[in-house]
Amino acid sequence: MGKQYKALKAGDIAFIQEQKLFYVASVSCAEVNLSPKGYDSIRVVDSSTLLFMDYVGSGNRTYRDAKNEGKFTLVFNAFEGKAKILRLFCTAELIGNEHADFPKYVEQFHEKASLVRDFFLFHIDAVESSCGEAVPLMSYQAERPALKEWMLKMDANNKLEAYKQQHRVPPDHHALEQEETP
Repeated sequence: MGKQYKALKAGDIAFIQEQKLFYVASVSCAEVNLSPKGYDSIRVVDSSTLLFMDYVGSGNRTYRDAKNEGKFTLVFNAFEGKAKILRLFCTAELIGNEHADFPKYVEQFHEKASLVRDFFLFHIDAVESSCGEAVPLMSYQAERPALKEWMLKMDANNKLEAYKQQHRVPPDHHALEQEETP
């Protein structure tokens, strides 16, 4: 049976810090989005706040939903060891590269500033912990290096910032033309 409470407990914080994969679900005025996240991209600021460092990608729905005051759920689940699912129901504060705190946050992650698309402060409204017994056991192998290698190459060729701007707003799936099916 799940338990609900208002803020992270010490055990929750330790659990978050151990995870190699988590999910960011969001919704605002468009479709529901669910994005898997990896790398060393999440920090616990305090029992009610998390800081997420976002790299470039093909879409940018987290940004869209934060700009539209959307709702967020972060999900952490154990693939190794004791079963557990931790859901954090949040609102998000967007921290773009023009924000005064952007350099401070870059420093916390020891990352090259040009590789970071945005930061998000997730303000927790509620926490839910459940058993997670249906989640399979899987073993972590390694981070995939391709995205960081690609970003470094694009940055070295002075193309990364243009890519970020070009992909600032995600595609509107409601505006797609319906294809005829045979």
